[in-house]
Amino acid sequence: MKNFKEKSDKIWEVANLLRGDYKRADYGKVILPMTVLRRLDCVLANNKQKVLDYLPKVDKLKDSAKDITLNKIAGFNFHNRSQFNFETLIKDPTNIAANLRNFINGFSTSAREIIEYFNFDDQIDRMDDPKADILFRVVKAFQEIDLTHMDSMEMGYVFEDLIRRFAEQSNETAGEHFTPREVIKLMVNMLFNEDTSMLTQEGIVKTLYDPACGTGGMLSVGEQYIKELNPKADLKVFGQEINPESYAICKSDMLIKGQDPSQIKFGNTFTVDGLEDETFDYMLSNPPFGVDWKKAQKIIKTEADNKGMKGRFGAGLPRINDGSLLFLQHMISKMKTKGTRIGIVFNGSPLFSGPAGSGESDIRRWIIENDWLETIVALPDQLFYNTGISTYIWIVTNHKSEARKGKVQLINATGTKDEALIAEGKLTENRFWKKMDKSLGNKRKKIVEDTKDKGIDLITQLYGNFEENEFCKILPNEYFGYWRITVEQPLKENGEVVLSKGKPKADTKLRDYENIPFLQEDTNKTLVPQSIQEYVKREVIPHVPEAWIDEKKTKIGYEINFTKYFYEFTPLRSLAEIKADILKLEETTLTQEKNILN
Repeated sequence: MKNFKEKSDKIWEVANLLRGDYKRADYGKVILPMTVLRRLDCVLANNKQKVLDYLPKVDKLKDSAKDITLNKIAGFNFHNRSQFNFETLIKDPTNIAANLRNFINGFSTSAREIIEYFNFDDQIDRMDDPKADILFRVVKAFQEIDLTHMDSMEMGYVFEDLIRRFAEQSNETAGEHFTPREVIKLMVNMLFNEDTSMLTQEGIVKTLYDPACGTGGMLSVGEQYIKELNPKADLKVFGQEINPESYAICKSDMLIKGQDPSQIKFGNTFTVDGLEDETFDYMLSNPPFGVDWKKAQKIIKTEADNKGMKGRFGAGLPRINDGSLLFLQHMISKMKTKGTRIGIVFNGSPLFSGPAGSGESDIRRWIIENDWLETIVALPDQLFYNTGISTYIWIVTNHKSEARKGKVQLINATGTKDEALIAEGKLTENRFWKKMDKSLGNKRKKIVEDTKDKGIDLITQLYGNFEENEFCKILPNEYFGYWRITVEQPLKENGEVVLSKGKPKADTKLRDYENIPFLQEDTNKTLVPQSIQEYVKREVIPHVPEAWIDEKKTKIGYEINFTKYFYEFTPLRSLAEIKADILKLEETTLTQEKNILN
């Protein structure tokens, strides 16, 4: 991947030409569309002359028929029939603006529509203005950058690196546009792991969807995985993206790879589902962490109220400042009845936020009681570009294997245990991640790639083996459920219980609440069901004999307290050890004092 970094650095250097005429935050308005144009130009270069030579033969055809014919000659789902390319553009500095527009207008409809999402025409005017007069220099700088031999994966890295740099310049959140590739590789490994034998069948056709696809990284890595597994397989990709620049980059990538760019939709997934009524075999997504959905509130709430469980959001609505679980509900609504697998990245909030009866808890309940939650992997912190917080991969499916039915697998891939062993000198390196040579925003760690029994490989093994060990726990669905009960005590006046309709009146000041897990450990450390009555009799009545439960207020909740499940008690040091350390420290201090005085 060294090639991508060299190209990215060269493209970034072009931004120096914009200094003074553009604010740093606006560099991307020029650099990103120019990178796309240069990439398309390089890809079409081999057959460009053949397209131009064939133009007279299709002159009388309709535009749609003309596009189909010339696309075949170009060898892609698009072509360019302008007399210009980057090589010829720089030969006429005087007419650079007009000629560049001619070049852009020469693209077939599908490619030209992509460029329009950049609103690049405004930038051509701005750069060509005599006050700036930098258009020719920018075009010439890109002409000197050859993107011909870059594969799709490398170009993905280039765009992601550029977007990250521009986001840092403007204090925007780069992570909203893309996900670290090693995280995507891990998600893809887990998503397809259970279906490997089926995916190796000749001529197999499957679909992959991302409702927040950004620049298309997840779709690209998913496609690459399937092609390497089975060159004769056909993975059709679909997506939707709200950011116009990211959307345009994603569609241009789809064009070059031969995918149907019309399957990538533009807009807010919540308000306008661009792929309504479509269902998919696989889905991947990294929705923005803690995304506010206030702007879409009216539409989402109306759908939830009117359609209920027949719509996308019938299970519940989360807090207005975090729409993560809305994305997951949307994806679940697109599962095929014969079986779909979903991989999605969340922060910690969807695991436990919201008490029993809240939207978040009800959504978790709906997912777990339907036996759709298969696995959650806890990842290390400082893994993403725009946040240092810990993240989690959820695998959700309506087609669990027999061994997994009724169970949830939890994998602790944070590496905290390894770090403790390293500190004790019992381990030389972390098995899950390594520190980056240079931080990229908040990203200071990287999951180990392409190393057997470490990082991605180790996590994939833990997932596939489905066996409990120090990093993996397998728990029944019921383990995550609990009753939220209301404990009442009688109101007393002058030592006498106050009655209402012959029953004790509750003292609101003494009202208390208890969370009662569906399951408890017996004396053999085995999980067994318990009832509210058993719990109250054991844990409440001995302390407050007159208490009772207001059953009308009992609610069911679900939460996943990841830290608790993998917590290991570290015994405190003995007093003798502490005393020895203090005496040693005092001795060292006295020695240093003597040296100074002498």
